[in-house]
Amino acid sequence: MMPGLFSDANSIRVIDMDGQVDYFVSAFSTQIADRLFLELSENIHWQKDRLTVFGKEYVMERQVAWYADQPFQYTYSKSTKIALPWSVSLIEIKNSIEQLTGFSFNACLLNLYPTGSDGMGWHSDDEDSLVKHAPIASVSFGAARNFSFKHKHSGKKQSIFLEHGSLLTMTGELQSHWWHSLPKSKRIFSTRINLTFRTMK
Repeated sequence: MMPGLFSDANSIRVIDMDGQVDYFVSAFSTQIADRLFLELSENIHWQKDRLTVFGKEYVMERQVAWYADQPFQYTYSKSTKIALPWSVSLIEIKNSIEQLTGFSFNACLLNLYPTGSDGMGWHSDDEDSLVKHAPIASVSFGAARNFSFKHKHSGKKQSIFLEHGSLLTMTGELQSHWWHSLPKSKRIFSTRINLTFRTMK
């Protein structure tokens, strides 16, 4: 692990029913988080996301990128992406969170939300191409945003505020029993970059 990369290795258990969610509120120091946010903004091959609804394609303001150990194909919302090789910054982040959590990952989906007007509806990261019940690590840089969970059967909800430089892990059978979302907010005018590290089959 690089010296000073993680400022606080203490996690908070957010969900401990039908899966687990743990939150490292200030995993990355502010200085390191600021640097990584700038590097990701400038050096990642961002593309505007496209969503197909009832056969019609919409171009979203949200931008996405897909990186991995291999040129894995990843399909969601009827859009298929082929993974690019890791960048230097992504390798730095990946190696560090693997050492902190003890998990390993072979792919990363990145989302750039220009403002709070961009969000993500209820969904689970349970596509067939992913290893079932494998841990997912979500790293946030930039604007702090609310992140919500909803139990698929009981309807129970849980929310947490994801800060600049934070790390959230989702483990166990969470994706089978919970949805999660990034609600929109008209009060947020700055950019958020989110990285979700995953394990492809």
